[in-house]
Parts: sequence; C-alpha cells; structure tokens
Amino acid sequence: MRATASFLALLVFFGVAIEAQGQAARPQFRPAVLGFGSNSLVNRIDTQALLQAGQKNGAVMFCALLNTAGEPITSWTYRGMPDTTALEEELTRRLQETKFTPAIYNHQPAGVLLYGTVFFLPDSKPSLRVFLNQDPQELKDASDFVGPQPVIGGDSQFKGLHLPAGELPVRLTGIVDLGLKVDKSGNLQELQVLAEEPPLLGFGAAAGVDFRGAKFIPAFRNGDPTDSNTVLPVCYKPVE
Repeated sequence: MRATASFLALLVFFGVAIEAQGQAARPQFRPAVLGFGSNSLVNRIDTQALLQAGQKNGAVMFCALLNTAGEPITSWTYRGMPDTTALEEELTRRLQETKFTPAIYNHQPAGVLLYGTVFFLPDSKPSLRVFLNQDPQELKDASDFVGPQPVIGGDSQFKGLHLPAGELPVRLTGIVDLGLKVDKSGNLQELQVLAEEPPLLGFGAAAGVDFRGAKFIPAFRNGDPTDSNTVLPVCYKPVE
C-alpha cells in the first residue's frame, strides 16, 4: 500500500512538472495571427475570382470572435470602401472556414476578438494584403503592427459585444471608434469613445460597458509586445 502511494505521488509530481514545463515553453503573450499554408486567410481568398468579378482597388474591415483553438465562432465585415461588394462577399465566405494561429494570454491558449483589414490591389504585387489592425495611421504606414486583442475568459471581464440596452427604432448596424491605450502587459490604461455611427442611440455607451475591465493580448510591433495608443472601430450588428 505504501509503495502504491509513493508511486501515485511520483505520478502527480511528474504530471505537475510536465504541465509547468509546457506552460514555460509558451510565451506569456501571443496575438491571434493569420498562420501559414492553405488555412491562412490570405491564401483562402480567391484573388482570381475577384479579378473575374471586376473588383478594383478596395479595402474591407473585419472582426472575428475566436475560440482557444483559433477557430472563428462568428465573424462579420464592415466599413468596406465603395464598390467592394465582391471583396466583402468573398471575405465573409472565407472567414467562416479560416483557422487562425491561436492567441496566448498568460501562457495559456485564449479566446479573443480579432480585428483586421483586407486590401485588394489588383494592380500591384502582392495583390492582397491583410493587416491585423484598423488604426488609420498604422494602415497608411502599412506597418507590422498587430492591434491589442480583448481576451475572453480568465481575469478579463470582456464578455463579447452587446447591443445597446433597450429596443432600437430599427435593425441597424452601429460602429464606435474607440481610442484604446493598452500597456505591453495587456492592461487597459485608457478608453475613450472618439465617434459613433449613428449617434445618440447608445452604441458608444454599450462599447464603454463591453470593454470596461477587459484584459488584452497587448499590441505587437515587429514581433514584440509593446505599449499602444490606437484606434479601434467596434462594429455592432443585430443578430440575423
């Protein structure tokens, strides 16, 4: 009996040690990113089909709620430039089947809200570019910048996006431009509603409530976590 107890104690010890080693092998933070190969969003979007559809230069923003495996639970597109219907439809289809490299928060896989912008530029090479941010200046500079990603679960109080309380007069989409200041440890330092479309319907207040107490995968610049002061357009769409 004593030998059996000792053996079980060894099993527990080695199990804890292996788990600790696995956690140590993971970074403290890693944003959800596009990944590689055929599952990557940039490789799934059919640029030839877009050319055949007559799609010209354009850009569309997107958002995806990812689980801990990097799979989209739901996703949506918005703020497409004029005449980008084909691009938006193609992006909507491909987001449903894309798998992202999962986010890591405090050494553990984490669900996050991922934001990005797709540019289709048929007159240049490469003709398709995907940026994981929606900050106007970062997009203008085409910088290697991944915006901060709100974490779902753990010590984060972010629970997803919720439409304004009360009944809206019609089913409509609202977009709130949030100014976010997040340090390189993922702590929200400052949140400001910069603009909301349409105004006076509670979308700005809803965003303030949703992001209050959120923890983030910090922004990454050139592959390293960094403090950030960025603009994030948050899209609220009614449930179909």
